[in-house]
Amino acid sequence: MPEHIPVIGFTCGDINGIGPEIVIKALANKAFTELCTPVVFASGKLIAYYRKNLVGYDFSYVPVRQEKISAGKVNLVNCWEEEVKIEPGKENETGAAYALKSLEIARHYLSENKIHALVTAPISKKTMARMGWGVSGHTEYFGQHFGATPLMLMVWEKLRVATVTGHVPLSAVAGLLTVEKVVTVIRILDRSLRQDFGVMRPTIAVLGLNPHASDGGLLGQEEAQILEPALELLTNEGYLVAGPFSPDGFWASLRYRDFDAVVAMYHDQGLIPFKLLSGLEGVNYTAGLPVVRTSPDHGPAFDRAGQSAANESSLRAATYLAIDILRHRANYREATANPLPLSRREKDQESTHEAPNELLNPIQASS
Repeated sequence: MPEHIPVIGFTCGDINGIGPEIVIKALANKAFTELCTPVVFASGKLIAYYRKNLVGYDFSYVPVRQEKISAGKVNLVNCWEEEVKIEPGKENETGAAYALKSLEIARHYLSENKIHALVTAPISKKTMARMGWGVSGHTEYFGQHFGATPLMLMVWEKLRVATVTGHVPLSAVAGLLTVEKVVTVIRILDRSLRQDFGVMRPTIAVLGLNPHASDGGLLGQEEAQILEPALELLTNEGYLVAGPFSPDGFWASLRYRDFDAVVAMYHDQGLIPFKLLSGLEGVNYTAGLPVVRTSPDHGPAFDRAGQSAANESSLRAATYLAIDILRHRANYREATANPLPLSRREKDQESTHEAPNELLNPIQASS
């Protein structure tokens, strides 16, 4: 047990999705308050609405007043007072608007160091985009607000999968790949593996874009023109990278077990095998930020909302991962408090929007 228990925030997500339910289910487990002090960003009325239908879950909380958090208890920040029409299963602008209220207030607490880390419940990207949110998801939102280049990193046990391109049409992927972009992603990933996961000499596998990694140029030129030069540059700087691998053969042969992380070129190339392997316990982590943000690896699941049937395993895993990352960052800061002069590689890393050392350590928990 750490001397200081971390304070972990939880957004409610879309109020018509499964977010409120999985937060209640996860935090009803009393063991959670032995690992962290949870702070839920929602409203008492929303929690009461979903709690009444959950048989067998003993969930209680204390309200946060004047931003004072009670250690060792589940806390609730009441993000709105007005009556709101809750319609489980309905994907509409009301559900998205109050998800954003929860998120904005939680981000304030995170940026002001009033919580150590944040676990975000799922939102409807489509509805929020229609409302003019301006970013494509949580990853981009936090990168924008914390002035960093964020990297979506999917995590399950020892499997970690990053993507060079994110939520973009498949037709746009090839045009977005550049040597610089691939190098930047791998530098951020390497740094995250060190400071966030305690891997001192990370090994990273890189998948090809084309079938059979282009088969020597027969099926495309991106491997020869972009990926191979990027990997050569990184290898010369001392990074332990390998590839580009034929994606189908790489996953089928379980080669991912030989590496600390895998870099896919686009969303489905990495996330389809990841979700097949991780089942209900995968976590979406935003690497590259000066703060810690995790989330379940699923969406708001409107088709299951309000039925008391949502599975909270991924949100629980996201909480455990956030706690682990805080611990690793504290250890990393201690280990690098008086570093030797920077090598060429480390100087390159320091220039890629990474968190300054003083932001790597979690704050002291409230008492």
